[in-house]
Amino acid sequence: MKKIKIVVDSSANITCSQVTEFDFAPMKIITKDKEFVDDLSLDTEGMIKFFDSYKDKSQTSCPNSTDWLTAFGDAEEIICITITSALSGSYNSACVAKEIYESEDKGRKVCVIDSLSAGPELQLFIEKAEALISEGKTFDEVCKVLKTYTKKTGLLFMLESLKNFAANGRVSPAIAKITGFLGIRVVGKASDEGQLEPLNKCRGEARSLDTLCSHLFESGLRKGKVRIAHCMNKNAAIELKNRILSKFPTLDIIISECRGLCSYYAEKGGMLVAFEKM
Repeated sequence: MKKIKIVVDSSANITCSQVTEFDFAPMKIITKDKEFVDDLSLDTEGMIKFFDSYKDKSQTSCPNSTDWLTAFGDAEEIICITITSALSGSYNSACVAKEIYESEDKGRKVCVIDSLSAGPELQLFIEKAEALISEGKTFDEVCKVLKTYTKKTGLLFMLESLKNFAANGRVSPAIAKITGFLGIRVVGKASDEGQLEPLNKCRGEARSLDTLCSHLFESGLRKGKVRIAHCMNKNAAIELKNRILSKFPTLDIIISECRGLCSYYAEKGGMLVAFEKM
């Protein structure tokens, strides 16, 4: 039986799999002074400290088709999962790589999945793919499930700062100035179209966590998985986990740290929360 390989971009915060072949294509964070490649050598904490004092414009760069082809390697069957196409060209460049890769060998198959999200929601996709592969599902069966899985998952976020979003042209500087002022945090979600949609402006971390929990429960969280990725805010992540478990104690909750791309956008204190809707 052919072994299915999972390939993602580095927005997934995942670098390996215990179940099947795995690789990732790195994103980049670019300033006029420095470039950060989101690979295994990246000093994420050092990058965060750099942006604490950096005042100029910055931007991110998705993997190009060559980066994807390198990550594909020589696998015959590949499940490729990307950050939302609404915010990045990663999905489009992966589709170009798919066409090139399959044209070189008629036995190769690549399924490109637009997660319509980022960070820990991609982690849910990876875990779903791993489970299906472990069950012995075929390549086509895995693809079919993953293409509808986005309807069963969601992503919420809490951000203490929107400075990098503003520097990258994602939000207006006026909106970015709101966050951080008098402890204001923004709570929002990934929309059905894959856009980041602010929902609430909350004063203080406790109220932000209350609001996150309310949105989680209103979105249909009852059982299944929750994946929390934080940017240098482990205590808040633990507090959120405890609040969720106090209401639904059987939930499978894992906390992890954001890597480069997600740390750039979440910024220090930010959290991304992915969950299964049942």
